[in-house]
Amino acid sequence: MSEQVTSPVLSAGVDEAGLLGLAHGYHQRPTRLLKTTELGGQLAKVYAIEAPGRSVDIGGSEHALHLAALQLAADRETGALGLAFVMLHAGGDGDYVLVHSWVEGYMSRLAVFNGPMDSPASLRPASRGLAPCVWEAHVIAHEREAFVRHVLDADGPLYARIAAWSDDVLTVQATGGTR
Repeated sequence: MSEQVTSPVLSAGVDEAGLLGLAHGYHQRPTRLLKTTELGGQLAKVYAIEAPGRSVDIGGSEHALHLAALQLAADRETGALGLAFVMLHAGGDGDYVLVHSWVEGYMSRLAVFNGPMDSPASLRPASRGLAPCVWEAHVIAHEREAFVRHVLDADGPLYARIAAWSDDVLTVQATGGTR
């Protein structure tokens, strides 16, 4: 006798067409470390995330990095612990700069900016409520694990822990388009 497989009933609130459309169009975006440097008094890993046909040029991102340094300096004055990461995302619908600091009490602070990275007059704080997308959240998840593994949960002198954290970077290769 064969088993009959039944599919679960989806909640009325689930947008089946929308979710399947996202799944159909999903692809990995190249993600790489551009550099680890001091910005705004914090040691920061600077990542690039690139949508198809887009690229992040570190030379063309000077204003974005200047803005990130200002944010990191402000975070430092309000309790940041000196380790951070920045994402320069050349997205499909525009440019995004995300600035993340580790702060006291196991907390973090995140600032999101959008607009052309190379245009000082146009890169502004993102609209209220805007949160990281799936590609940015991938970097955040990696960096959370690296911070816990190498800094909080490790043994040894702090300089060795920070060196290990600094060396632990996320690299994602493009998957060649949508599946």
